[in-house]
Amino acid sequence: MHLPRKLIQSKWAMSLSTIAKTSSPASARPRAAAETSSVPTTPAKHAAAASAAARRRRGRSGSHHPHFPPPALRTRRCLPAPRAVASLSGSQAHDALLLRRAADVADRSAGLTSPHPNFGCVIARPQLETDSVEAWVVGEGFLYAQGTPCAELLAAQEAGEHARGATAYLNLEPGDCYGDSTAVASLVQAGITRVVVGLRHPLKHLRGKAIQALRSEGIQVDVVGEDLQSKTFEEALKSCLIVNAPILYRAAFRVPFSVLKYAMTADGKIAASSGHASWVSGKSSRGRVFELRGRSDAVIVGGNTVRRDDPRLTARHVKGHVPVRIVMSQSLNLPEEANLWNVSDAYTIVATQRGARRDFQKKLAMKGVEVVEFDMLNPRDVMSYCYDRGYLSVLWECGGTLAASAISSSVIHKIYAFLAPKIIGGINAPTPVGELGMSQMTQAIDLIDVSYEQIGRDMLMSGYIQPIPDLSPVIPSIDEIPSVDPDVSPYETNIAHKFVGVNNSQARDLVQEIKQAKSPEEAARIGRTQQREFPELVRKDWESTKIDVMYKAIKCKFSTYPHLTKMLLSTAGSVLVEASPHDLFWGGGREGEGLNYLGRLLMQLRSEILGTVPASVEVGGTA
Repeated sequence: MHLPRKLIQSKWAMSLSTIAKTSSPASARPRAAAETSSVPTTPAKHAAAASAAARRRRGRSGSHHPHFPPPALRTRRCLPAPRAVASLSGSQAHDALLLRRAADVADRSAGLTSPHPNFGCVIARPQLETDSVEAWVVGEGFLYAQGTPCAELLAAQEAGEHARGATAYLNLEPGDCYGDSTAVASLVQAGITRVVVGLRHPLKHLRGKAIQALRSEGIQVDVVGEDLQSKTFEEALKSCLIVNAPILYRAAFRVPFSVLKYAMTADGKIAASSGHASWVSGKSSRGRVFELRGRSDAVIVGGNTVRRDDPRLTARHVKGHVPVRIVMSQSLNLPEEANLWNVSDAYTIVATQRGARRDFQKKLAMKGVEVVEFDMLNPRDVMSYCYDRGYLSVLWECGGTLAASAISSSVIHKIYAFLAPKIIGGINAPTPVGELGMSQMTQAIDLIDVSYEQIGRDMLMSGYIQPIPDLSPVIPSIDEIPSVDPDVSPYETNIAHKFVGVNNSQARDLVQEIKQAKSPEEAARIGRTQQREFPELVRKDWESTKIDVMYKAIKCKFSTYPHLTKMLLSTAGSVLVEASPHDLFWGGGREGEGLNYLGRLLMQLRSEILGTVPASVEVGGTA
């Protein structure tokens, strides 16, 4: 049984996908308890606290994210809610504004949460002293990345005692799956009395469950389009749809949300007749492209782009997430040396036709590049492959030939076109989209929901080829309601262990930097980069202890999430292999030549749980 590698953001993070045959976009979050209060409050104190919270939010940057592991929570005794001074439910305009704010908050983690949606939560309560929505907000939070605290918990933590009797605004119904009901538990224990939901969860096995769980706890839940049907909510609903367009497209079409980006001159050329294209657009537009990459799980180019431009395709100048680079080439007629073959900062996958240049495939593998063969290389099959890897959003930065093929395959959902005020001319100069087989203008594809934005001297036009699917009206029957679990299980990172105990101030600082990382993915990247640049910082006994450290991390993860144990036991009798083609220690390698220690550890844990081996058995000697 081979295990998918994509969703293991870090082997040390040990995500659910390590033992799952296929990835699930459903959220799997650490379980934790929200704060409740033992401090009496008054309306005046509420107003003062809300104003202070608003000042704090205005003073911090939009890139503020929660660190992991989450801070220890203080346990407080619940007191009755103070007398209501106004009614949020009485003002649909305020509801719409606060729901739109929740969508904006959720958007801060775009590109980081894959395979989970973007969740945002805003907790608000009315104040006698002001009618300003900004002053009403007492707490907000968002899911920063896989393996970090959920939005509802973070918002409840920030609101503290002021959450009691307040309203929570959620851009998307929480995805409480596998018995992890942290989101619901956080709102219930914080004393929230009303929840406004922008969209029901797009995945059928989760849709409606969290809403039902909240209602079963006596909380009023209003869903836009069902309980709230005023036109006042049109813009708020649109914001909720846009921020989670990737998961909506993925759920509806079973492919990642795909965006085609190109820059062209005023006469419609993406390069000169010679192929030279540096630069069509201005610096500000190129900065926007870095942002688009940072919001994507993968960036796709064709072989021509690699040969002519030798791109890096990194999200440089944008801290945080780095997308996977994918090169599509049928013949593998690619250069021996290219920036994309440097995988120190970003992972590279080459998709090709089965059997193409096997010798070159081995050379790429030696550089750490993953080669994936397809029986017939085409955009649809590549997108299905990306879907199986759990990708939510893919950015296409290819030339006109591949762009036309992708559009014809109906895998492109949105267009970003940067128009530069230049004219280059040339009969043979390339254009953004090649032949689509259309002979009449009436056959042209009309973009939907088109918008325009001036970026420096350039104009950015964006629009959808296919409308965002709104799946919320389809509500399945609810067979079971997840229970509210108040347990606290902070996320523990083990990435820093390889630097622990080294008598070096730089190593000690590195340990703290890793512990303060914002997500498991970022922590792993810091560790890899520093180990490569400063190998002397790694503890001397790391090679002999890393298996034990990994096993302890696995046991901790499985004890934290009981559903993982159930899934592991379901594999009884099967051989588990970590399907990593390049990691020959933890993975199985391309052709089974790897040591597969991660698979061995999982099988040892399975045997230990089943009681067939003692807990002290070493895996080093197993076959």
